[in-house]
Amino acid sequence: MKTKVWLKRLKILVLCGMGAGVLLFFLSFCAVLYGDRDNIRGTPDVMLILGCEVKPWGPSELLLDRLDEALGYLEENPQLPVIVSGGQGPTEPTSEAQAMADYLIEHGIPEHQILLEDQSTNTAENMVYSYQLWQEQGEDSHVLVVSNGFHLTRAELLAERAGFEEVSTLAAPSSHAPSKLKMYVREPLALVKSILFDR
Repeated sequence: MKTKVWLKRLKILVLCGMGAGVLLFFLSFCAVLYGDRDNIRGTPDVMLILGCEVKPWGPSELLLDRLDEALGYLEENPQLPVIVSGGQGPTEPTSEAQAMADYLIEHGIPEHQILLEDQSTNTAENMVYSYQLWQEQGEDSHVLVVSNGFHLTRAELLAERAGFEEVSTLAAPSSHAPSKLKMYVREPLALVKSILFDR
């Protein structure tokens, strides 16, 4: 009899845990969706383009989305300094930062306008290392973060934690549908992880 009671209680606890997990994912998913938009406050001091996978032939589709969105903004703000942030993964032919810089230069952005942060391996490091790099310039720290829309809620959180005084966001589209679907499943979990552990 006691065994049945404990099994019943265990079942209730498991169901409650599953329900809490589903609720947490739903709330995180809503936060990710909320961040998928342009949110530019005033005049940024620097643009920060976050890295993404580099293929043997060049930037991945998601990274091209980010770069093209950045170029559109830079056409109207041609003097804005740009930080490109991303290290080199084990399967990448070059650092994400270098691939981004090459693309921007090919599309008319002066090389002297671009700062390379090529040591980071995740979004938290993107922000910390980019903030440190920008502080070496001795400038004010209103940053315009450019990434795919699904990434911006977490990116804004981590940029503020890294030390940027003000954070604006520029949402790039996600033209590669399979990657977009994958990221909208992954990103709510990554957001929870960053809230709890990325300091």
